[in-house]
Amino acid sequence: MKRKIELLAPGGDVDSIKAAIIAGADAIYCGLKKFNARNRATNIELDDLNGILNLAHRHSCKIFLTINVIIVESEFPAMIKLLNRLVNTSIDGVIVQDLGLLYLLSRHYKNLKIHASTQLTTHNEGQIKFLNKLTASRVNLSRELNIHEVKALTLVAHESNTEIEIFVHGSNCISFSGICYISSVLEGKSGNRGRCCQPCRERYLTTPAGNKFPLNLKDNSAYSNLQKIHDAGVDSIKIEGRIKKFHYVYAVVNSWKKQLYNLYCGKRFNAYDPVFYEIFNRNYTNSFLTGDINKGMYIDNPRDNSAIHLAAKNGDSNEEDIEQVKHRLHDIKTDLIGNIQNKIKNLSIEKPELSIFFSGGPGSPLKVSINTPDTSFKVLSETDLIKSCSGDRPKVKKTISPHHDFPQKNKMVTKNALTQEDLLKKFNSLNQTEYRIKSFEVEDSLKGLYLPARELSSIKGRISFILKGAKERIEPIALPRIKIEAKSKTEPALAVLISSIKDVYMCHETSADIFFQLPSCFENDYGDIIGIFSNNKKIIPWFPSILIGKDYVAALDILQQINPEFIVTNNSGIVFEAASIGIPWVAGPYLNVINSYSILCLKDVFNCRGAFISNEINREQIKNIQNPGDFKLYYSIYHPILLLTSRQCLIHQVTGCEKSTIDADCILHCAKSASITNSKDVALFIEKSGGYHSIYNNNNFLNTEIVTDLPDIFSSFMIDLRDIKTETKVEVDKIGIIKMFENLLNGDHESKNALKQSIYPSTDTQYLKGI
Repeated sequence: MKRKIELLAPGGDVDSIKAAIIAGADAIYCGLKKFNARNRATNIELDDLNGILNLAHRHSCKIFLTINVIIVESEFPAMIKLLNRLVNTSIDGVIVQDLGLLYLLSRHYKNLKIHASTQLTTHNEGQIKFLNKLTASRVNLSRELNIHEVKALTLVAHESNTEIEIFVHGSNCISFSGICYISSVLEGKSGNRGRCCQPCRERYLTTPAGNKFPLNLKDNSAYSNLQKIHDAGVDSIKIEGRIKKFHYVYAVVNSWKKQLYNLYCGKRFNAYDPVFYEIFNRNYTNSFLTGDINKGMYIDNPRDNSAIHLAAKNGDSNEEDIEQVKHRLHDIKTDLIGNIQNKIKNLSIEKPELSIFFSGGPGSPLKVSINTPDTSFKVLSETDLIKSCSGDRPKVKKTISPHHDFPQKNKMVTKNALTQEDLLKKFNSLNQTEYRIKSFEVEDSLKGLYLPARELSSIKGRISFILKGAKERIEPIALPRIKIEAKSKTEPALAVLISSIKDVYMCHETSADIFFQLPSCFENDYGDIIGIFSNNKKIIPWFPSILIGKDYVAALDILQQINPEFIVTNNSGIVFEAASIGIPWVAGPYLNVINSYSILCLKDVFNCRGAFISNEINREQIKNIQNPGDFKLYYSIYHPILLLTSRQCLIHQVTGCEKSTIDADCILHCAKSASITNSKDVALFIEKSGGYHSIYNNNNFLNTEIVTDLPDIFSSFMIDLRDIKTETKVEVDKIGIIKMFENLLNGDHESKNALKQSIYPSTDTQYLKGI
């Protein structure tokens, strides 16, 4: 019998969850109204969660809850309140992005299984180890990896009993997830907060290559690659689609379930399922997984693709033929919806009914009889019922054993009257389990009898324990307080980011820290890079966000050879390695640090010495962050604004290229740049920075106000002087810019105006709006 792979389905609403269950999903991921990365989905109500869990578990299907966004400081009380409820449900796992949340879960909610979201951009073995140290039991890998890279990471993960999950069907993002800021910058809707409005899918002004949708990728489908996925050791295959409707979910899950059946039974695989073209799609590609990244992965007209595809398949291509196919597809969709509605109508998320009957008499225990559709049981009080002659609710003195949890003697113990009203009030919280109280009866013989309040609480606890499958109730925790150490006042220093060897001279012209950005991709001989640091001890390595395969190995080799005083890294794999070998390190801005608990995570678990606060958040959100002390906070006050980074070639659709497929030479040596213009006449700039294409905003970020707005918070402010072309013009040379920023930090009030006149146009919208 072949090893089973979990089939993980999307559940954007209750009907989609039901559709996934009847289609044969092994697990479903869904989100609540808040704290999940698909705010545009309908999502589910917290009050419905226990009913959904009960329904799914009765059909041998797991439920994973998405809490896969970054969390601002003010939201942590609400988050702890949510976790205190989740921890006493039968939820099978939580999917997480925020480092602070990972930290809290790993320390205070050890019975909740943690799944690392694809938003954590996991693509190298150091990142697997980083997440394992935070007790993640599963990691969802970056979608851009090929099957050989997936297999290598799966082997690493399995060494530490960590599961690997990959996407196999649905939308492809043009950007590496988690470091995509295009929606945040252009529309004020952060993808890291679940609000992505997909500017990459929009129509742009026609490019020189003749394309109107230059960033639009076809959908992912690894349907024909299931055997290789199985052979790579993957534990779970994930279907994208929490914004999709229930009929889509059913069709895709049902098809993949059949393909898994073929795998397990040794039957012939289908190359694809025709049903995929009868539901929403942008056509399909498996090129990331096969490692053949080519221009055929793009689709320039994604609308009505099913009709266009099916008409062309039948040899028809004119508008009339396409309209006829649209009508036929509408009929197919209508029939599919009706068929699935009939299948799911009898599935209910109503919780099973609970009947409770109280009985007993003076001098005997209170007996509580419980009946559910599946079982019945009785619970007896440990002390006998008492009859009082002196009125309601007497208080009597009782000596408590010194071995009791409450060792005080002569404590006043409250005795509760066993009335219908009082008992219902006491036991009503059983409705928060996976059951709901249908009937609640109190025998007349209990009239005028009493029992200690704590005894009733004990009975309720034992009933809950049995209803939860013999799981102890976990008491709620309070939000852990952050111990703040006194900090001596120091003036903030200046730091400068460069990426060209021609700018190394700056380390002799300024006292500012000089960060040198390493590339994401390396030549076989990277001696020149090592030479930069060996010959200039003042220069500090800056590691990028993306380091895949051999490039991660090269980055480790460089780290060990240069043995720097400290480093800045945007890659959690380098974090793990630096912490392991004792190299001091600072978290870069693309690790998305926006709260105090992320800082605690990096400081306490990985010995971090400082962190850049993300530029996505505003003044008030920054102000709320608490520094635990002995920790430096950094902030970038001037830089070209990164919108996204892609493993795909972004030139194909814009200016064109004679090559149809990316090869090693493209990655290392292509230096082409271009721009695209959106419907609002805003130009976005494509630059190839260190191996991969990135897109930058038209205007650079310049925030001079933060220096006086938030004094005594930051140890260092950084300016980015890499040669990245945007519409921002700079009227002075780089040394001149450095001196102007040094004047700003030294309290020169005129320097603000001087900088704005010398660097224009610029923006600080993110600082004003936040997330």
